[in-house]
Amino acid sequence: MDKLHFIATATFGLEATVKRELTALGLEIKATLDGRVDFYGTLDDMVRANLWLRASDRILLVMGEFDATTFDGLFEGTKALPWENFITKDGKFTVEGKSIKSTLFSVPDCQAIVKKAVVERLKTKYKIDWFPETGAAYKIQVALLKDKVTLTIDTTGAGLHKRGYRAQNSSKAPIKETLAAAMIELSYWRRDRALLDPMCGSGTIAIEAALAAKNIAPGINRKFVSEDWVQVGKNIWKNARENAENAIYKGDIAQIFASDIDKKMVQEAKAHAEAAGVADYIQFSVADVTKKGLPCEYGILMTNPPYGQRIGEAGDLPQIYNALKNLIPKTSTWSAYIITSDETFEQHFGRKANAKRKLFNGATKVDYYQYYGPKPPR
Repeated sequence: MDKLHFIATATFGLEATVKRELTALGLEIKATLDGRVDFYGTLDDMVRANLWLRASDRILLVMGEFDATTFDGLFEGTKALPWENFITKDGKFTVEGKSIKSTLFSVPDCQAIVKKAVVERLKTKYKIDWFPETGAAYKIQVALLKDKVTLTIDTTGAGLHKRGYRAQNSSKAPIKETLAAAMIELSYWRRDRALLDPMCGSGTIAIEAALAAKNIAPGINRKFVSEDWVQVGKNIWKNARENAENAIYKGDIAQIFASDIDKKMVQEAKAHAEAAGVADYIQFSVADVTKKGLPCEYGILMTNPPYGQRIGEAGDLPQIYNALKNLIPKTSTWSAYIITSDETFEQHFGRKANAKRKLFNGATKVDYYQYYGPKPPR
């Protein structure tokens, strides 16, 4: 089979991070656009991307792209695509859609047209009139942007941020795993430097740091919807997981410290770390950030403090920010990486960041403040 066209979706601001990850996997980049990185690859590459990407949201298989300003054009363009290459006779397929600045603005109508066109194509190819839809699941997505139609099949299933280690009833305002992983990637932290999250909540930043330090594929312990596709085959997934197991870093890493004032949160974070297989590399403790000291001379503080719209009261924020300011003063040998939606953070922290990046935690716009300390002596 020729190389296929895929899209690795990304939260706005993380496209370059996802591109670097794909390049590190040896994949051919087609284009980097808002919210996505397009690349070429085989089904083996699709599996590796799902297993290994830390900052992407999902991997989509592109079936085709064309312009359409009428429902007839949408129907014929969709029908012309080789859906039978992936959707089996018993395949269960649904259609989701979105339309932005396009003539065909009714998403329900576009979804219905695409569904009808795919059915007509499969009826002709399989020479059947009825589909039991008892087999593998295929979620088709139709996206219209300025009259350009992109038709894809989701290969991931539950978003890539769902690593499988965090309980569904986890803390009410966690940072997404993909964003935490991106924070790690966008920092100067490496496995030989200590890392501290003094407001760890459910432990996501510390866990993602440990996964990256040990080179553990973030998707190694979860299931993907395309595992049930006969075109992919179980052996591809089996081999990819075996390769991921063999790629785990066997050496030592610097200690990762995670603390929180809430004992229940620390217990939850420990449980998540155990589920992720990295509990041995994280030292958890119950501690108040306003009374906390640094655990060693050099290291990196990385945290997602509880900002007012998420947890607690906005009136508590100056005290929290002042604690961080005291913990990492300008003369500190530590670096600090802090993500928050509070645009007044720098004022409370007492200095401008060396670098600041706009990101999104779900639908919430946040800023990633980066303060660089000196490099530790060799």
